[in-house]
Amino acid sequence: METQRNPELWKIAKKRAAFKSHLYVYLLVNCLLWSLWGLGLYTQHGTRYPWPIWTTLGWGIGLASHFIGTYFYNGKSAVEREYEKLVRQQ
Repeated sequence: METQRNPELWKIAKKRAAFKSHLYVYLLVNCLLWSLWGLGLYTQHGTRYPWPIWTTLGWGIGLASHFIGTYFYNGKSAVEREYEKLVRQQ
């Protein structure tokens, strides 16, 4: 006997799973880049310039926006949120 999924909850679950995958890849790649930098494999002219900071910050901005979209907006459009707010006020 198969239970019916709530489509709205299923959509939220998919978005959260996608965010977690994004987070794991971000952590893995950035750990690798910082490890390479720490080992000194990619130094520029003998300097210790922390070049992985740019991927960490740039990708981190994208990850933060993915987090906000996943956990704060739950896939609802601005119109739906405003409508629900008006319904609650009445």
